[in-house]
Formats: sequence, structure tokens, C-alpha cells
Amino acid sequence: MAKKTEDKKEILKPKEEAEKEVLKQEPAKETKTEPVQEKPIVSESTKKRDKVAIVNVYSSKNDTIITATDITGAETLAWASGGMMVKAHREEGRPYAAMQATTKVMDQLKDKGIGFVKIRIRGPGGNKAKTPASGAQAVVRTAARSGVRILKIEDVTPLPTDSMKRKGGRRGRRV
Repeated sequence: MAKKTEDKKEILKPKEEAEKEVLKQEPAKETKTEPVQEKPIVSESTKKRDKVAIVNVYSSKNDTIITATDITGAETLAWASGGMMVKAHREEGRPYAAMQATTKVMDQLKDKGIGFVKIRIRGPGGNKAKTPASGAQAVVRTAARSGVRILKIEDVTPLPTDSMKRKGGRRGRRV
């Protein structure tokens, strides 16, 4: 133990002596220099697109509705649905319609200078389907490819704490 501490002291001595020699030399002439403030390197595209938006996605088997709002949720910036993108009613809830709607919304957001989004996915919930339909996954995939950064993806499907009575009455739906 004692040998190790002695070795360390020997190693440190030459450094200390070198520092003392540097201090003994003549001090350099003092000149007034203003401190240079380093500016962070930020590209022009990042400056323009530093705003955050919330993208609310409602995805059921019949339709996918995408609404982009500001961070407070009070002002709607852009919206689209699967029904706006396709002609046939049976196609409204499909992933292709959701992709087209997402592309439209993301283009509008980029035009307004928004570069970051938080995605909130909602399924029907309650006494209906507890999971979002296939359009929700297509929305996330398309948003990631659109050039807008995704900060957070969360599921906000309303889930009952107790059971809820389904519609249809006691004897069910009679066909």
C-alpha cells in the first residue's frame, strides 16, 4: 500500500515542477480579447420547423380520422379522414386511405412550419373494440416517413373501469 502511494507521488512531482517552471517564465503581454460566444449550429430548416403539434388519430374498422392541433389542443391546424381520400365506402377504414390522409395532413403541417409531432391514437373503446384498427399503424408509418419528427406515440383509447352494457337489448340483435 505504501509503495503505491509513493509511486503516485513520484509521478506527480515532475508535473508539478513543470508547472512551476511555466509560472516562473515572463508573463505574456495582456491584450484585451472579448470572449467569443459559440453559437449552436442550427440549420435553416431546423429553425423554421421547431414547432410541435399533436396529431389525434381515431381509427375504427369503418374509418380513420386524423386531426392535427396545436400543443394546447385548442386550434385545429389540419385534418383529413379516410373517407375524403377514397370513393368506395368499404375502403374508408383501410390502411391505404389512412396513408393518403396522413400524407395530406403532414404536408399541411410542414407548410405551417411544424417539425415535431406527438401522436395520440384512439380506438373505438367503451363497449366496442378496445384496439385501434389497421389504419392507425399506417398513420404512424406514413408520419415517420414524411420528414416530421415523432416525439411520442401514445394510446388514448377509452377503457371502462367496469363493464358497460352493449347495445341491442336483452335478447340481442335479431337479424
